[in-house]
Amino acid sequence: MRTRRISTATSLAVLFSSVVLVGGAANPAAADSSKILPAASVGDIVTDGVHKRVFISDPTGGKVLVTDYNGALVATIPSLPGVTGLDLSADSGTLFAAVAGADAIVTIDTAALTESARYDTGSGTFPKYPALAGGKLWFGYGPTGAGHIGSLDLTGAEPVVNLDQETAGTWYLAPTLASTPGAPGVLAAGVESQSPTELATYDVASGTATRTAYTSTGANLRDLALSPDGTQVVVASGSPYNHQAYRTSDLTPDISYPSDAYPNAVDIAPDGTVAAGIDGWYEPDVYVYKQGVTAKPVRTYDFPNTGNSSGSDTLDPAGLAWAPDTSRLFAVTVNSLGVRSLRVLTDPSRSVTTVTVTAPAKATRAKKLTVTGKATSNAAFTAGAKATVTRTDIESPKGKALPAVVLKSNGTFSFTDTPPAGGTVTYKVSYAGDATHSPGSGSDKVAVSRAATSLTLNRNKALYAYGTDVSFTAHLGTTYKNRTVELWVDPFGTDKPKKLVKTGKVNSKGNLSTTVDMTRDTTVTAVFKGDARYAPKTVTSTAYAKVAVSTTVSKQYKTVKIGSASYAYFHKKTNPVFTTKMTYFKNRKLLLSLELYYGGKWYAAGSQYFQLGPKGTAVTLTGTHETGYRMRVRASYVNNTSGDNVNSTTHGAWKYFYFTK
Repeated sequence: MRTRRISTATSLAVLFSSVVLVGGAANPAAADSSKILPAASVGDIVTDGVHKRVFISDPTGGKVLVTDYNGALVATIPSLPGVTGLDLSADSGTLFAAVAGADAIVTIDTAALTESARYDTGSGTFPKYPALAGGKLWFGYGPTGAGHIGSLDLTGAEPVVNLDQETAGTWYLAPTLASTPGAPGVLAAGVESQSPTELATYDVASGTATRTAYTSTGANLRDLALSPDGTQVVVASGSPYNHQAYRTSDLTPDISYPSDAYPNAVDIAPDGTVAAGIDGWYEPDVYVYKQGVTAKPVRTYDFPNTGNSSGSDTLDPAGLAWAPDTSRLFAVTVNSLGVRSLRVLTDPSRSVTTVTVTAPAKATRAKKLTVTGKATSNAAFTAGAKATVTRTDIESPKGKALPAVVLKSNGTFSFTDTPPAGGTVTYKVSYAGDATHSPGSGSDKVAVSRAATSLTLNRNKALYAYGTDVSFTAHLGTTYKNRTVELWVDPFGTDKPKKLVKTGKVNSKGNLSTTVDMTRDTTVTAVFKGDARYAPKTVTSTAYAKVAVSTTVSKQYKTVKIGSASYAYFHKKTNPVFTTKMTYFKNRKLLLSLELYYGGKWYAAGSQYFQLGPKGTAVTLTGTHETGYRMRVRASYVNNTSGDNVNSTTHGAWKYFYFTK
């Protein structure tokens, strides 16, 4: 059953809201959303505009799910085996559910969200599709090969069930029924999954079902719906690949709404807007048309892929339902893993507006430029329609409104502007939307030129002893308004990241300074972020720091001064110990070098790297010690080859020693 009911009060609300919409710009719609449904199958979906609820039947799960207008589950009504078709009373107070597994029509209180009554339709009737028309609830029922139409009359003191209302014969299966409040005497029927498709219409105004028309056409009916005035029945069948409308008076083809292969759902809003759905992996899934307008859809929806297939999620058969005020279109989808979702499609009755904006890639500050663009939509824009323009730049980060532009008949527009600020300038053009168009906007960026300023930083390539406090000074030249400079310090080594140490305005001389404790090679960066007339600039200065290194000699028996140097004297059988303390760094090595004095000159006598300990490293000189030679030893840190590069190469002082008998 594909029927959508709306109370008189709600109908008036829809009418008046449309009048307001024509008189002023519409507010931007909320974004489409989706919520997972705990449903094993879907039989039908109807909406309650009074309580803002969506009802979805799950025949396999034997339950009706209730969600709010955002798709969130609010209730589950259980113990409804095989529940399929649903229909809503005119006042939205009662939901009728055809429960095939219980041979019953069940009523549900839409305020309390609980079962309120159960009406037996007879053993083996298997009712599936209810529809309110002519003062009664009609329902399709029957097993395979014996489909029929029955009715439930609740107007008297006692409920009355009448079966075998189809006088022209039986249907192969229980027929799907459709009705509409605008034509209470009209009932439409068709059999799902049958090829060719059988359709029939009935006059039920008298309380009995009198067949008025019949046809056999198309294949594999999945859904059908009546137009609000009851003059058309729109069919979703596996073929043909469109949503065909038939005149209910004689079921001759009228118009068709273009869609694609394989139509499987249709719903018609109270204002006549048609939502046509298909079972398609690679095409748009839903096509929305104004009643009787088939040239272009108002808009289309293409569902995303939440499963593991190459195609998108697909629409469940009969899985579409309008909110009575057409503010939302609800769609039940299923992915390749069998997970179902309720998709809330917002602003479905207005054409999507797309705005493209084209601005020059580059421009000169304070000189005029031209921006062009186009607003496109499946619905034509009214004469004189305007779009707002906003310019965003350094001096107007929140945007500055420019004069609105008028859209030409083809949606194009053009305007000029003289950008007062340089840098990245963004022009945004926005159409607020109207009764037939959703809001839309687009933007483009322009690189507007700025003058260059000077920025310098001292101390570049200078070398300092370990731990020296060094003042780095940035000097900023001429600017417009911004006189702020950032100073960043980045010591060598991955364990100490770059850090902002100072931000401030330069002094009257254009200077800003910071002091750095030079324990490592360090890069200092000065950053001027620019202003409306002067471009950003960044400069760096890298200064270098030595390590602290000292070596002591031990085990000597005396110290003698030879010339200006002090020599440690060792007996030849004593092994000297050289203890080096050096600025520690993980995995750092020290280089210990020996030299021998001979013939008035010092000669290299060997060198070796030793692992540096946190408190220093002691090295013992072993082997056969030759007497009578002056020797010396020195500890060094060598950038890179000592295991790291966080300091500059540093040589310690020479330590002199001498071997005797």
